Amino acid sequence: MTIHCMLNILFIGEINGKIGRQAVREILPELKKELKPDLVILNADNLAHGNGVSEPTIKEMLAIGVDAFTGGDHCFGNTGSLKVYDSDVPLLRPANYSNDAPGKGFTIIELKNGHKILLVNLIGQVFMLMDHDNPFHKVDEILSNLANNNLSAIIVDMHAEATSEKIALGHYLDGRASAVLGTHTHVMTADARISELGTALLTDVGMTGFADGVIGVDKEGIIKTFLTQIKSSHVIPESGRSVFNAVFLQIDPKTKKTKSIKPITKYININ
Repeated sequence: MTIHCMLNILFIGEINGKIGRQAVREILPELKKELKPDLVILNADNLAHGNGVSEPTIKEMLAIGVDAFTGGDHCFGNTGSLKVYDSDVPLLRPANYSNDAPGKGFTIIELKNGHKILLVNLIGQVFMLMDHDNPFHKVDEILSNLANNNLSAIIVDMHAEATSEKIALGHYLDGRASAVLGTHTHVMTADARISELGTALLTDVGMTGFADGVIGVDKEGIIKTFLTQIKSSHVIPESGRSVFNAVFLQIDPKTKKTKSIKPITKYININ
């Protein structure tokens, strides 16, 4: 069995609706040829019409080469598709959701080359609507229970509003996780770095979706909301310029340390 010298991980920022899925369909195949990732992860919190997931949209992404999915505060927005969380699809919801919620918050993915990657999904507490369990305590529990699983990498998606909370978790997991990747704000931050102990941190990976609105939504309704203080409908355009945000990691499987981190931003016109 051949073992790669480095593990190549591609994490795609939060997909927002059909235009975001179309951007992934257009961009991912060539990007996979270029980067040769061993694992492609995608945050699917707004995959289906900007609100949770559906079985067809998950299958659509699997068909073009996505391997695993994480979620966030909208993951259960599409209540008609909750059963997909209890299927064999590698789809996570935040681990610090209620224990009564469907699905699971972490998984060990075994690659064809024999490496095992632990993927953990968490959600923040600061400025978030629900009273979620403490993500710091939850990730401690997960890591302590899985410490002897001969892991080659540990990737944590921290879905949170506050930059401070995401950065704090990165410090808390310094040397214990390969990467802490923030999601939720739909805006890629310019702080990609690797600590001396080998933990990569990006406060927010950004989004994949409509580029010329407000975090993926048509700008007119959002501006009207700010002007009137009355919430207008959120409309996600299905055509126009789309942004594709992702981050590419190279991880040493012997040490679980990240050796390089590369943010990726691409634009594409969707007709």
